[in-house]
Amino acid sequence: MKKYNFLVLIILGLFATGLTNACKSDLAVGVEDKIATSIPITHINIPYVYNIKIGVTEIDIEGAGFLADDIISFVPRSGQGETVDLPIGSLTDNGVIVAISDNVKDGAYDIRVKRGELSQLIGKTYVNFVFNTDIPDKDGMTVKGTVFVGDKGVADVVVSDGEVVTKTDANGVYYLPSAKKNGYVFVSVPSNYEVITTNTVPLFFKPLTGITSDAEIRDFELFPVNNDNHVVAFLADIHLANRNDDIAQFQSNFLADINKTYDYYKDQNKKFYGLTLGDQSWDQYWYANNFKLAEYLQTIKDLEFPIYNVIGNHDYDPYVALNDWLAASPYRNLMGPTYYSMNIGQVHYIILDNMDYKNTGGSNGIIGDREYTNVIAQEQLDWLQKDLSYITDKSTPIVVAMHVPLHSNPDANGNSNISLQNGATLVGMLSAFNNVKVLTGHTHINYRVKQSGSNITEYNIGAVSATWWWTGRSGYAGNHICKDGSVGGYAVQEVEGRTQKLYYKSIGYEKDYQFRSYDLNTVHITAAAHTPNANATFKEKVPGIAGEYATKRDDNQVLINVWGYQDNWKINVTENGNTLPYTRVRKKDPLHLISYDLQRINVNADPTSSFTTTNTAHLFLVKAAEAKTTLKITVEDEFGNVYSETMERPKAFNYTMR
Repeated sequence: MKKYNFLVLIILGLFATGLTNACKSDLAVGVEDKIATSIPITHINIPYVYNIKIGVTEIDIEGAGFLADDIISFVPRSGQGETVDLPIGSLTDNGVIVAISDNVKDGAYDIRVKRGELSQLIGKTYVNFVFNTDIPDKDGMTVKGTVFVGDKGVADVVVSDGEVVTKTDANGVYYLPSAKKNGYVFVSVPSNYEVITTNTVPLFFKPLTGITSDAEIRDFELFPVNNDNHVVAFLADIHLANRNDDIAQFQSNFLADINKTYDYYKDQNKKFYGLTLGDQSWDQYWYANNFKLAEYLQTIKDLEFPIYNVIGNHDYDPYVALNDWLAASPYRNLMGPTYYSMNIGQVHYIILDNMDYKNTGGSNGIIGDREYTNVIAQEQLDWLQKDLSYITDKSTPIVVAMHVPLHSNPDANGNSNISLQNGATLVGMLSAFNNVKVLTGHTHINYRVKQSGSNITEYNIGAVSATWWWTGRSGYAGNHICKDGSVGGYAVQEVEGRTQKLYYKSIGYEKDYQFRSYDLNTVHITAAAHTPNANATFKEKVPGIAGEYATKRDDNQVLINVWGYQDNWKINVTENGNTLPYTRVRKKDPLHLISYDLQRINVNADPTSSFTTTNTAHLFLVKAAEAKTTLKITVEDEFGNVYSETMERPKAFNYTMR
């Protein structure tokens, strides 16, 4: 067996003086030297970083007092992954030899010794497996490494630390003059390759220690795949917090649905990926419910496809005030950089962090007000300019994913404005490309925006959590519906070469369920029917909340909610063979009113303003000639897909209506 003899790479003094604040926060690992333990082991010498050449099967651990039956445990410091217990192979004069298991991966670890019932920390380290230990240093280059497949380097792979950007040479070797400010290095995964994943998170990034000026080695292994034809599921606002029966709803509804979608495309031999759009968690309940990002990852760990991630305003540590960087540390530790890029097939995907988290008043043990500014930091824009410079073919499809929308919710005429603080700058940077799609979340509603003459289409996507899991909570409406009446769901983008087709997938429904119709003759919202348990004070609020739907109608109007509507979609409604004209309107969806707002009134509680029914402009009014005729409704999207309903009237208005 091969043997790797460790050298002590640093000493405690260097650690104390050389580690940047960012790396202290993100890595939080150190050197243990001569630790006094309850297990009588002394003269322990654990290096800060173990650079282990790939293929080496044994390591030395220095220390006196080990016994042959001791167990050496590698405990992942991220909280993700399983502890790896390694038996001692043999004792030496300076310590022990331990056989490295394949289960030990790159990453930060606590090293513990187990003896009988005792378990004692003996060191903290970062395990770094290295493809090529013989890369020469270069002046000014503080990070170096190889991007490789099997036993060969991969050329022209883009590598970055979030500030500087470079490409690998013909041998797959790269150098970065990194200031190590961000504490990591990452690759822009090239087309037709993937990286290893842990708990669904693709490991395209590696932390830097920032501990010395010596060049740190960070290698990246790629795995060949054919992903020219691929599918991406965009998952917005999952908001798991261990409340509102969210875990049960998530597991029985969403996980079942996304697995079915995955299997559908797997049967077509298409590579499948997830991409969250932020707010995987809910900062307000991180500590009260002990449900943070790590718990979220445990909940989804059995999904069979990689999921790239976007940070949302609820994915920051609510105990950290007025420091966006530190507040995002838990996210970076588990999910990687908050901005990066990758290539899947012939599409270039860009992930951005478009929030500056403030959280005034937060401190250890105290949640602040959790406010934030919707803006893209200048260092991200600088990085983006460099990233885009490597894409010389301006017809390359670009997909930008970020949490907060670029544009505002459109009016009844489809008009919308750029609402992101420096969104115009982003639009300008993307103007050279012919085909740009922007995917966002945050609003818990669906809308699409394409400005006249623009190369950019924004898809603001309804939430996986719908109305923060409220409407499906035990004792409530028993459905899953967003603030605009859309079913809780996610977007699916099908890609073949450079051809992209995107649709909204409602959880629990077939993929061609794209609209819902209401017979407004039957839509009558009253306190008696919809808030029977409310007291008199709260019943009085019902007409004001119900608005126009509080009045009984008999004018034969029909309301159609088309949640994925774009201006290039076609709607056709016929009655007895006659085509009926329709009008686009901006108003509230009546089903959401009774599914959330009035459910809160029914338990004598005011609806939370952020969760209440919102006005939406993907609604259409049609006036029928009679009250009991059957309408034929068809909706055709921009790809020629036709969705239809034969609407038999009167159509009942209830919580489970289609």
